[in-house]
Amino acid sequence: MHVIVATDGSKQSLAAAKKLKSFADPTKITDISVIAVIRPLASVAFADELSGGSTYAAGPETSFRRAAEAASEVVAAVFDGWGPTVHKRIRSGSPANELIKAAKQLDAGLVVVASGGRGLSDAVLVGSTAQRVQHYAPCPVLVVRPKPRQRR
Repeated sequence: MHVIVATDGSKQSLAAAKKLKSFADPTKITDISVIAVIRPLASVAFADELSGGSTYAAGPETSFRRAAEAASEVVAAVFDGWGPTVHKRIRSGSPANELIKAAKQLDAGLVVVASGGRGLSDAVLVGSTAQRVQHYAPCPVLVVRPKPRQRR
């Protein structure tokens, strides 16, 4: 089975990859594609909360791509030595649309996405990409929600 693990550069997307590894049987998974999607003409940079490096020295398109590549490397490293072949893929477009297209093109058996990785707030747009992927993907979707915040 081919599994797609989406990353938007957030810590939550890294947690989603770790969640998959915590329960999945690596002998049943042949390939894992870690996919980062760069939004063309985005006014907000690709999140890179994972690599710890500054990738914004060049122009915006180049820096967005470097940030996506760095985030993909960190998420892919979760699966080092685990068994399945790991591919890192950078796509451009709407994250939900690109993940759905990738699931079809790669004949994926599962898509793993984080909910609430980069929403505008905790209440608005949290998980909009995850919701669209869950609704339209041609295969099962594992949506990993963030840990609840402690209320004071």
